[in-house]
Amino acid sequence: MNKDALKGIRVADFSWVWAGPYATLLLSFLGAEVIKIESRKRIDQTRQGSITMGEDFEDINASSAFNNANLNKKSITLDLKNPQGVELAKRIVAESDVVVENMRPGVMDKLGLGYPELVKVKPDIIMLSSSGFGSAGPYGHYAGYAPIFAAFGGLAYLTGYEGGEPNTMSGVMDLRVGTVSAFALLTALIHRQKTGEGQHIDLSSSESVSALIGSELMEYTMNKRSPGRCGNQDSVMAPHNCYRCQGDDKWVSIAVATDEEWQALCQAMGNPEWTKDEAFADVYSRWQNRARLDKFLAGWTINYTDYEVMTLLQSAGVAAMPSFCAEEILSDPHAQARGEITTVEHPVMGKKTVISPPWKLSETPARIRKASPLLGEDNEEVFASLLGMSKEEMEKLAAEKIIY
Repeated sequence: MNKDALKGIRVADFSWVWAGPYATLLLSFLGAEVIKIESRKRIDQTRQGSITMGEDFEDINASSAFNNANLNKKSITLDLKNPQGVELAKRIVAESDVVVENMRPGVMDKLGLGYPELVKVKPDIIMLSSSGFGSAGPYGHYAGYAPIFAAFGGLAYLTGYEGGEPNTMSGVMDLRVGTVSAFALLTALIHRQKTGEGQHIDLSSSESVSALIGSELMEYTMNKRSPGRCGNQDSVMAPHNCYRCQGDDKWVSIAVATDEEWQALCQAMGNPEWTKDEAFADVYSRWQNRARLDKFLAGWTINYTDYEVMTLLQSAGVAAMPSFCAEEILSDPHAQARGEITTVEHPVMGKKTVISPPWKLSETPARIRKASPLLGEDNEEVFASLLGMSKEEMEKLAAEKIIY
């Protein structure tokens, strides 16, 4: 029996690149039917290449980046600059529960697909508009990509080493924004279930980033101190860093919070003489002398592989973990046991490895049903089955490059 949590929910997805598509991807994992509305006049950037990965694809149906962000979805093509294309889009919205878009504020309104227009065809529609800075305020019309979200959101300033430059962390910002978007959409769906009311969600990507660094913002609000970059250091814990291990570019993260954990670390290392130094006698003194402590600890970890350090310290109750590269994540026995990685069959690229849904729900399992769609792959199904159009009508619109 199909037990998808969002079975029966249909999403009209006008979004592109990563932030919007990741939000609808998460909904699709939970069983929502996502219809991605695309156009050959405006190819999704990730079909052509990836800003982060630097790839360039000659075949718009052979992008791994697009595949990973658009699993489970359907794809139809419409020219939204043509009034007939807009009317067809509205007919799809009329049969949907949710609309998602991440264009600059005002673009959907200019196309005739803004929230006031969509409410006319579907009074209880839920629409999420995701943009760099939200639709209100002096920066509402500014352009924005992931590095911009991180910069205005405050995370870039906090990320990096003391004395070094800020780190924008690039594409990971889109995924954070997409996760916040999915949360907002689920909230709106619950509200509609209770009241019958739809609503418009004006989501600011940069504010989504700021919301995830609340403690740093509160530090200034309460104490008038503005935290800066501190690399891998913590404001309380020491040791708290990445340490070099045997092998080419191999590292292990170690974090110690209490005196009990410190004693366990010392015992696991064989209680070397330097651990008895008064400079490391308690939590505060270890933090004050963390630079010296890091040098001693790095002198110990370099004699072992990252997995050896992890196994030894975790057995003693000390938090330690290798700094995994992509290859190690894919091959790690724990990741494999959890089903973190799975394989899908793509009609152009063949078998592709993708990340599984991050939740293990006991009653409504999240799942991957199919690879990403080819451009316009579902035109016939959506226009014929959902909208009831005839084959002749679809062929005419395709010839006129309205279904395009």
